[in-house]
Amino acid sequence: MSTSRAELIHIEVDRRLGHEWDEWDGSPLPDSGNFDAPPRLFLLWGAATIFVAFELVLTVLFLLSPRLATLNADAPRVAWLVVAVLAAAAFTWWALIALSFAGRANLLPGFLAEKGAFLPLMRFTSRVASRFGKRDRVENAAVKVYNRLALRRAKKVNTGELLLLIPRCLSRATLDSVLSLAGQYGVPVFVATRGQLARRVIRERRPRAVVAVACERDMVSGLHDVAGKVPVLGLTMTLPAGPCKDAVLDLVALEGYLQAFVG
Repeated sequence: MSTSRAELIHIEVDRRLGHEWDEWDGSPLPDSGNFDAPPRLFLLWGAATIFVAFELVLTVLFLLSPRLATLNADAPRVAWLVVAVLAAAAFTWWALIALSFAGRANLLPGFLAEKGAFLPLMRFTSRVASRFGKRDRVENAAVKVYNRLALRRAKKVNTGELLLLIPRCLSRATLDSVLSLAGQYGVPVFVATRGQLARRVIRERRPRAVVAVACERDMVSGLHDVAGKVPVLGLTMTLPAGPCKDAVLDLVALEGYLQAFVG
């Protein structure tokens, strides 16, 4: 393979870096910014999020039932039945996601899994987890579940059809290593900080696949915006100096993701 460095392309945007970290007070992050978590953490939080969502629906339905009864005597019973069917479908779907992750094959088509229905739940679950101070670890686990499902559907593309999107907060040494690695595979590298920019790059370059690097918070947001439109694999980072500065990543994992698309 060639040892040339990949071209680094910057695109200026009107949204500042680190929007997802507005509440950070400058204190050191837990475990030096390493939010590594087992995938089962997200599977549990995802199930809990679905449960909470239906609990809220049931509460609203309970409060509205008397009013519904004044409109039609059968309306409350029908409404309860519809909610019960939807709840059963939702938990069955989640069980199939968990079984797909644990097994050797995806049991659901992409639009019902990592290319569709999985994405809004991943984002909603992160919001619920943030209420309990668990956002980053739950998101780390979520990305791992997403990647396993997406890897099984990854198809080979030409080097010019793959984009590597990275944030501008990588340490200098890490950035040099990323550019060198991307150069070996002939993959162009774009600086991407948010889902908004990722959408712009994808719209202009029209890639057939994307490997994205970001912190957990930006990754979940970016996957939600992009993964339904183009195949994406996401690699999260470690933040030893806090968000948006001197981030590092697993180069072995990054090379594995590049190989998944370009071989």
